[in-house]
Amino acid sequence: MSPFTITTADGVVLTARRHPAVGRRRSVVVLVHGFTASKDHPDVLAVAEALASAGHDVVSYDARGHHTSGGLCTLGHSEWLDVAAAADVARDLDDRVVTVGASLGGVAVLRHATHDRDLTGVVAVSSPARWRLPRNVRSMFSAFLTRTRVGRAFAERRLGVKIDPVWADPPPPVDLTGRIRVPLAVIHGDADQVIPPTAAAQLVDRAGGSARLEIVPGMGHAFDPLGIPVILDAVDWALRRPAAESPARP
Repeated sequence: MSPFTITTADGVVLTARRHPAVGRRRSVVVLVHGFTASKDHPDVLAVAEALASAGHDVVSYDARGHHTSGGLCTLGHSEWLDVAAAADVARDLDDRVVTVGASLGGVAVLRHATHDRDLTGVVAVSSPARWRLPRNVRSMFSAFLTRTRVGRAFAERRLGVKIDPVWADPPPPVDLTGRIRVPLAVIHGDADQVIPPTAAAQLVDRAGGSARLEIVPGMGHAFDPLGIPVILDAVDWALRRPAAESPARP
């Protein structure tokens, strides 16, 4: 579990960690945390350890702009390049690679999957569908952190996240799922106070009926412990499914 570094296609150096599979390796999972989290966040570690215990090697990392990694957090524009770099590392271990991302990490794995046809599968947890936040305290705090100079300074000093002040307006996640040609599972909690569960239905609907949808009772946002068994099952499902054969939508 010693940290190592990987470098993205645009030159950002990320700090990563590998969790070796217990017993015979079944696949490698690239595990992608959400906004303000890290590879060493307790919730992320819990998912990594569960996956490793189930026979999956796990490669996790601090996303760009987060904690020990370089670069700036772009809130969905360039984070897919982090996933791509980690997937390259994963393929040095096994040709069966599944990506699992939560919240901002979910956006990253969805966008990466539109570029990578060789993935075994992708699992998006608590991903938004559009760039809109519900009007509640938690979401408004996220908007303060990302959209104001004072908030970005607070995020850097107190949360270990450097945020790019320029919003690049990346395509909303709902415009991505129809272009994904590998098995896709979308997981969401019905108690999520950050992104409403309706977002998950929108993502699956745009996928054209080929994606799997799981709404988890009582689960909150991102890597909630209640979602761990569902994530494990989704990875197993992806390993059993063939990739879609129809051409990508424009």
